[in-house]
Formats: sequence, C-alpha cells, structure tokens
Amino acid sequence: MERRAFEAGDAEGALLVLNAGSSSLKFSLFLDEDPPRLLLRGAFEALSTQPRFLARAGGSIIGEEDWAPGTQLGYEGALDHLFAWGRGGVLGGRHVTAVGHRVVHGGSHFFGPALIDAATLAALETLIPLAPLHQPHCVEAIKAVTGTAPSVAQVACFDTAFHRTQPPVAQSFALPRRHTEEGVRRYGFHGLSYEYIASTLPSVAPQAAAGRTVVAHLGNGASMCALLGGRSVATTMSLTPLDGLMMGTRCGAIDPGVLLYLMKQHGMDASALERLLYEQSGLLGVSGESSDMRDLLGRSSASAAEALELFVYRINRELGSLAAALHGLDAMVFTGGIGENAAPIRARACRDARWLGLELDDEANARGGPCITRPGSRVSAWVIPTNEEAMIALHTRRVLGSARR
Repeated sequence: MERRAFEAGDAEGALLVLNAGSSSLKFSLFLDEDPPRLLLRGAFEALSTQPRFLARAGGSIIGEEDWAPGTQLGYEGALDHLFAWGRGGVLGGRHVTAVGHRVVHGGSHFFGPALIDAATLAALETLIPLAPLHQPHCVEAIKAVTGTAPSVAQVACFDTAFHRTQPPVAQSFALPRRHTEEGVRRYGFHGLSYEYIASTLPSVAPQAAAGRTVVAHLGNGASMCALLGGRSVATTMSLTPLDGLMMGTRCGAIDPGVLLYLMKQHGMDASALERLLYEQSGLLGVSGESSDMRDLLGRSSASAAEALELFVYRINRELGSLAAALHGLDAMVFTGGIGENAAPIRARACRDARWLGLELDDEANARGGPCITRPGSRVSAWVIPTNEEAMIALHTRRVLGSARR
C-alpha cells in the first residue's frame, strides 16, 4: 500500500524538492503557489553509516533525529522518515502534489524539465557514464520516491538544460564526427543556479542582465558561465562536471596527456583515474590538507596558500576566456557557497581582473555587496545568492500544470 506523501486531504498542496548525493539527501518543501514559497528545508546526512536528519524553517530547527552507527537508512528509508515526520502535523494538513529532482545530466535528450515516466527514467540511466558520481544517485532517488509514493508526480530538472542555448561551436570538441554524433560534446552544468541568477539579475542589476555578464558559481563544485542578455553562450564545464575550474576535490581542466602518462607510467586504470580526478585532486590534492575553502583560508601553511593561489588563478584564466566569448565584459557575479561567503577569494579574483576595468570596493566586498565595485567602475561586480531549489520548485509546478491541461 502506498505510504501517502505527508497528508492526504483538501488542504493546500506542497512541492517537495530533492537533491540526492552519494551519502546525503537534501530536501526543501515549497507551498504550491506561483511563485512557490519556501516552507522548510533540511537534509539527511551519512545515509549508510550514521544517519542524521535535520529540518529548519525560518532559521529554527523544527525536526532532528540521529540513528545508531552502522544504520543503513538509504534514500527510501530517509523518505519514509520524512513522510512520517510530515504527517506528524508540522505541515498543517498539506500534501505533496509533486516531487522535483535536481538531475545533473540531461545529455542531448532534454532541453528543459521533464515529467518522469518509464521512458524518461530509462533515458536518465543511459546518461550515467557521463556523470558517474552524480547521475546514479539522481536515478536512485527517483526510484525511492516511486517506491514510497507511487502516485505522486515527479519532475526531473537538469543542470545541463540551461546551456542548450549555446551555439554549436561552443558545444563542440575537435574530435572525429562520429564521437560528436554519439553525444560527446560540451554540455555544461550548474544550469539551475545560472538560470536563477539570470532570472534575478533584471531586478538587481538591469544593465548586467541586458549585457555581457560572467557568473562564477564557486563551491565544492565550481564553474563559470558567460551570459549574453541572460542566455548561456559559453561555460567552463563540458561533457562531465570535471572540466574547467579547480574545485574542492576535482582538478578541473587538465592536459589529456597527463592521463595517458598516468596510465602508461603508473598503470592506472579507468577506476583509479576516476578516483584521482573526482575525489583526490583540487583544493584537497594541492593543499594535502582540506577540500574546504573555510579551512584553507584559516591555515598558514605554504601548501594551503598554493591551493588558494591556484584556485584564484584558474578563475581568472577562465574569466579571460569567457570575456573573449562575449567580445567584452559588462559585469561579473559571484554566487555559490564560496562566491557568496569568501570575501578574500572575491577580493583576489577582482584585483586580478583589473585589466578588464573592474575596480573593487573593499568595504562593499567585506559587507557582502550586493555590488562590490566602486562607482564608475567600467565592469561591475556583484554578490547574488543562488537558489537552485526555488528554480526546481518553479519548474516542477509549471511542468505539473502543463501535464494537467
């Protein structure tokens, strides 16, 4: 028998947004209205080792639970707990009308959010090789919802879809045509974040919204995107989320010859290279200390300083490339966990971009903006918090509305 999602009844509906990680399940609940309004958010961590559940509303903890070490909760167990907790009255009789999922890779199949059915799910599974550390968890979370609440509609919202506006030349590798035709191309990621920023810019910085803007989504995963009039024209990630900027544990752009060298000289196979590139490189690999920017900013070691220097250097190399793709630059936006909170990283990146006409206002940057450049700066810089969950909720509501018509 279906375990009803939260509470069945005639009360207002709610939209559940899920973001599945390898050992975590983040969730947000929005009121099903236009635009969706956030009710609460939270996460399950360490799902297979020592699960922990935490939910917040308006900054206050409204739900919390810990499981014993060794507990294997999994996605379905987490959803069972979430639904049972919701039925306890915290949602005032609301019931879930749909579930929206952040899905990392949409490949060449999906140009926008899609209602999930058997065919959609099968297509998502074929894309697992393109994002092996992300896509399997998206698929498993979808299946877990089906097992827990099979009658609730589900919508897939893709990190790649926003970049499908790029010209063909920006999506191409210089490989034999047969590989391009089989789907080996530049897709780009963090599209839900960039889409949110593009939707917010007109009210925050109208000139930036209408012009040539580079958005830096800086977090444990990091990328940059060139927007022209709010549309993606180039981005730093490509076939997979490995390319472009240095990240928490990912190396970013690398000479393919390095991989050939490691295979020949160190006998590394595909699995070993995958671990190296996804889990052992980036800030963690260079510093040898931590993948967390907050930790590294507080350390005084030479290796930590080298990791920070390389992180900023890569930002500015990519900034020059994206400005070239835009034929100039009017504005830069910082977002993501590092972009929104690490003022020293913003300061170093902006100072290195003075050649483009960007003049940093140190006091505004220390305050967190939103504008962090001096009056009269030819290129403006902004700090704008992203909200991928709100974007997913909006897409989910619209797809569900279209399906009902």
